[in-house]
Amino acid sequence: MSISTTIDGTTAVIRPRGEIDFDTLPALLATAQKLPQPVTEVVWDLREAQFMDVSALHLLVHQRLACQEANRTLTVTGLSQQPQRLLQLAQELFPADQWSDFFPSGLSAAVA
Repeated sequence: MSISTTIDGTTAVIRPRGEIDFDTLPALLATAQKLPQPVTEVVWDLREAQFMDVSALHLLVHQRLACQEANRTLTVTGLSQQPQRLLQLAQELFPADQWSDFFPSGLSAAVA
C-alpha cells in the first residue's frame, strides 16, 4: 500500500494505491489525521484501491465522523466494481448507517 496526499488550497486529496484491509487501515487513518487545519474538504480518491474489505467501511465511518467534527466536507471518488459492491451490501444490510452517502452520483443500493 502506498498513499499520496495532494493539498490544493483548502482541499486535500488522499489516494491510496493497493488493497484497503486490516493491515493498511492504520496508515490510512494516520494520513487523514495529519491533514493541516486549513483543509475544509477531504477527497478520498479510491480509483487505485481495487479491493476493500470491511476495514474500508471502518475507514469511511471514521472519516465521516472526523470530517463532521472538523467542519470538513468528505467526498469519495473512483470506486471500482468490488468496492462499490461492498458499499451496496453494507447499505442493504445496515441502511441506517447511510452507506449510500459514499456511492457515486446516480448509483443506488439496488444496482447489482
